[in-house]
Amino acid sequence: MLSPIVRGTNQMLETQVLDMEQLKRDKDRIEMEIMLRDPDEAFLVSDEAFDKAIEELGWGPKDLAVIGGMYAQRSWHQMKKSIEQAFLNFLELIFNAAALIIDCLRTFFLIVLSILGPIAFAFSIYDGFQSTLTTWLTRYISIYLWLPVADIFSTILAKLQALMLQKDIAEMAADPNYIPQGTNGIYITFMLIGIVGYFTIPSVAGWIVQAGGMGNYGKNVHSAAMKGTSIAGSALGASGGNILGRIKG
Repeated sequence: MLSPIVRGTNQMLETQVLDMEQLKRDKDRIEMEIMLRDPDEAFLVSDEAFDKAIEELGWGPKDLAVIGGMYAQRSWHQMKKSIEQAFLNFLELIFNAAALIIDCLRTFFLIVLSILGPIAFAFSIYDGFQSTLTTWLTRYISIYLWLPVADIFSTILAKLQALMLQKDIAEMAADPNYIPQGTNGIYITFMLIGIVGYFTIPSVAGWIVQAGGMGNYGKNVHSAAMKGTSIAGSALGASGGNILGRIKG
């Protein structure tokens, strides 16, 4: 009965992620074209432009100083890009790890509940244990909904990023010299919100189907979820004005 919900939310996520990936490729391509059109920036991103600029210079003291400055600027630009990319890759790893943790715990709980389901049904026929089957069912549904809730959360993040990318692409198309600033910073903010937000999923799923008495783990997850919600809210509040401003223009 719940499988269509999982398939539907997963399809939403896959579609949105594909759109975002295509927009990222388009944005990177246009940004590269803009930098290649600028003689002062082209040598930073193109080996051919760098070699051509070096060939056009002579070997006088001033030319050697310019060449040294060009090497320094190019090295700094490449090192900056490498550091940014390494940090982004690290955050993406943590983001994917958080999603995997939630998925593995969900699978483990569902297997255990599936195995113990007949026992819960057997106990429910005795006086004083009538609520056992209802409690088992609510817990099963609540945990089963972790995946669709996670997919909806990821879809929302991907949609917001896609809107920002669309706005940046539109501005770059309108202004040949426009290069977006702070895009990586906003992407990092989204990654941090996503990492924290994943651990609020058990709490959100519990709002849909109230399942009480999940033991110490449930209490720990709920406590972590509340802290995560607070952190995510603070991060979103700090960056929300900038993000919404970029989206709405």
